[in-house]
Amino acid sequence: MQTTEHKTFAKPDETREFPHGRAEIPLRGSLSLARAWFNLVALLRKETAMSKPKGEVRVVVTKDGPYLVTGGVPLAKQTIVADREGGSEEWKEGEALEAKESYALCRCGHSSTKPFCDGTHKKVGFVGTETASREPYEKQAQVMEGPAMALTDAEALCAFARFCDPNGKVWNQVADTDDAKVRKLFVRQVNNCPSGRLVAWDRESGKPIEHPLPVSIGLIEDPPEGVSGPLWLRGGIPVVSADGHAYQVRNRVTLCRCGASKNKPFCDGSHASIGFRA
Repeated sequence: MQTTEHKTFAKPDETREFPHGRAEIPLRGSLSLARAWFNLVALLRKETAMSKPKGEVRVVVTKDGPYLVTGGVPLAKQTIVADREGGSEEWKEGEALEAKESYALCRCGHSSTKPFCDGTHKKVGFVGTETASREPYEKQAQVMEGPAMALTDAEALCAFARFCDPNGKVWNQVADTDDAKVRKLFVRQVNNCPSGRLVAWDRESGKPIEHPLPVSIGLIEDPPEGVSGPLWLRGGIPVVSADGHAYQVRNRVTLCRCGASKNKPFCDGSHASIGFRA
């Protein structure tokens, strides 16, 4: 709960601002004072309830087994919508799945209850050895400088969502980011990259331009390619390896759920080459 140093009583007829609402506190007479007090107590109780943690949000990779998700993370389908030319244009969120406080998501690709684990990884002898780099994104990525913006690219993280391709490809767009129209397309396409392979940077401020994402997990579907894609972790969900290593927390990452990635636990686009369907 936040500290309450600023939650002092107001002057007569003054309205006080609180993090989660407003309280009218007219301090005239004992009745008004009593009402004001109960009003304040109710508001503080509401604030306390809203600030209680729902549990530690994180995803733990188990040895040759599923992803264990805690913290009641919402789960929903995220479908790639193509433009007239077949290029990846936008995301369409589907109906949410029921997500408990904790649940196990399949990463071998063989569960009969996808996206959830049913123990099949043991029957098929799934080997889920993690091979991904543990270096921070900035050390893995190459930098391309443009007049107004820069682009960083960690190719090993590519999840084959193809939002980088339309409008002449983002690697070419970066050179024309002094053009407002190009810059808008560039930022949108880069931020639609689910894996975080690509990041747009404002050269003047030196800061990344990351569109805010809700803390949630997306189940990627890719109708243009006729396949199901990876798990899309959004909003800065921590990922912990089977041996306890904490991977860098990022706004968007994609985890393999077909079992075929050579960059486990992250997706490398193998779902497309093997025709994975959830």
